[in-house]
Amino acid sequence: MKGLLQRVRGARVEVAGQVVGAVEQGLLVLVAVEPDDTRTSADKLLHKLLNYRVFSDAEGKMNLSLAEVGGGLLLVSQFTLAADTKSGLRPSFSTAAPPALGEELFDYLLGKAKQMHGTVASGRFGADMQVHLVNDGPVTFLLQT
Repeated sequence: MKGLLQRVRGARVEVAGQVVGAVEQGLLVLVAVEPDDTRTSADKLLHKLLNYRVFSDAEGKMNLSLAEVGGGLLLVSQFTLAADTKSGLRPSFSTAAPPALGEELFDYLLGKAKQMHGTVASGRFGADMQVHLVNDGPVTFLLQT
């Protein structure tokens, strides 16, 4: 499972012109599910998302986690993140999970996140989404389980 974590000052997701998920300070995470991923993969990714130290402490060092700063978590499914881009000029999506598995594990990740963290929002799986964000830093990390 992959999560492209971006520290944001604010982010929102729109579907058909309507906001379906939004957070203020926190993390926007684009999530890709791969064929061998399981609920254990989702649990590991969520642990990293909540505890990865990407927020500045009083000395300006990235030493605080999302849980510590109480920021929002916006999860957005993005199967293109799992694309194989090693050769050619067109991505291959054979390395992405089938839609049913992708949706099952994304929904599981979202549900667990809502149980474990205060402010959690999401995009809509499989929808044509427009993602708006103000990346803070910019700070972006690719996390993998």
